[in-house]
This record gives sequence, C-alpha cells and structure tokens, in this order.
Amino acid sequence: MSKLDFLINYLLSERKDTEGIRIPDDNADKFRLYRSLVNIRPAVKADDSFLQAEDEYLTALTESKGITDIADLTPVEDGIYLWQGDITTLRCGAIVNAANSGMTGCWQPCHSCIDNCIHTFAGVRLRYECGLLMKKQGHEEPTGQAKITKAYNLPCGYVIHTVGPIVQGRLNEEHCRLLESSYKSCLDVAVQNGIGSIAFCCISTGVFGFPQKEAAEIAVRTVREYRQKHDIQVIFNVFREDDYEIYKGLLGGN
Repeated sequence: MSKLDFLINYLLSERKDTEGIRIPDDNADKFRLYRSLVNIRPAVKADDSFLQAEDEYLTALTESKGITDIADLTPVEDGIYLWQGDITTLRCGAIVNAANSGMTGCWQPCHSCIDNCIHTFAGVRLRYECGLLMKKQGHEEPTGQAKITKAYNLPCGYVIHTVGPIVQGRLNEEHCRLLESSYKSCLDVAVQNGIGSIAFCCISTGVFGFPQKEAAEIAVRTVREYRQKHDIQVIFNVFREDDYEIYKGLLGGN
C-alpha cells in the first residue's frame, strides 16, 4: 500500500459518511480525494502513524515541485524581493497566510485559495494548532491582527496568519487602515519572534474584494516604512501575472 493510500484509508476510517467511497486508481484523482478529506477534517489530533506518513508524503511532494530559497533570490530594492510562484514551496523565515476569521483554514474541498493551499501542504497539525489557539481565544480573529504557528511540512520556518478586510462596495479609509494593520501586525510578530525574513501574499485581494493596485500600494508603503526601523527581509509573493506587473511597477525605486 502506498503512503497516499494509507493516508486516504485513515481519513476515511475517521468518518461515518464515507461508505461506498472508492479510492481512485489515477494519482491525480487520488490526491484530490486526499486533499478533500483533509480540507473537511475537524481540528483534532491524528495518530502518530498517520502523522509520520503524512510528513514523509508531503515533504516528498513539495520537494518534487521544487523549493525556492530566499538566499537564491535577488532583491529588487534593499531588503525587498518580488517573487512569482507557489508560496508553499518557498523557504524563508515565515510565510503569511490570508486567513478567514475562523482561523482554522478553508473548509471548502480543494478550493484554490491560499488558505486552503497552506493548510493542505502543511498537514493536519496546522489546523489542530490553529484550533487550539482559537479555543483559547474564545472568539473569532479580529481583522488586522496576526498569529504565528509552526509550519510543519512547509519549507518555511513559520506561518503567520492574518485576517484582512473584506471590501463589499466602495473602498474606504477603514478598509485601507485595516489592511495596513494586517501588514504591520505580521511584521511585528515576525520581529518579536526573531524571524529574519517574511513572505507576504496579496492579502485581501481575490475573494475578499480589495482592489489589487490599491492593496499593493498599501503593502509596499507599509513595508518600506517598517524597514526604516527594523532589519527584516520581505518577499512580495504573487501568483498571478497582473499582480506581478503591479508590484513590478511599484518596486525598485519606481
């Protein structure tokens, strides 16, 4: 039995609503089933046997995609990098997760959001740790703050989670203030924990509705101002080509 088959069988055995589900033969379909089961799995402990197999499987999977190290990147200006790629393959001090207020990941099977990707490739212990943090807090995470967790099977050192503002209708000053707060909070958490480098995704754009150009302007301005007082390397990570062009136009002395 392959590691992936073992993981799927374990996840199916935990549930009472999986009778009749057959493990596909195709590896891509098999991984999709595994990911779906992980995405809907409650924030509970898993057996050591599962965690060991998951660690081995996810580590090998990420390595097969190719890991990018910050040491191999060239800054576009002092201490600031622009990199287009999959943030779950980036080796640096910490990556930022654009979380929702529940803070335990995306529960929609195989959703393409960064929250889903980070939780999927970190492994089930990330949701469990987030669940413990939220249980201790006793309420949803306020917009504009940040929390740090281990990264588990991701190549980065830590994950810093922040809830950015949701823009419905016209962009206003409060949206902008909260987005700036998200960036500052993540930077503060990184510095407080002795983390020397941090990779930001495009917080609040996409389904959260924050206009891309305005979000990038806030991100770049906030990071530049913060770096005047703190020695931390910052990577602006983008996935889409239009975001890359926006940041390219803002960085490097432009």
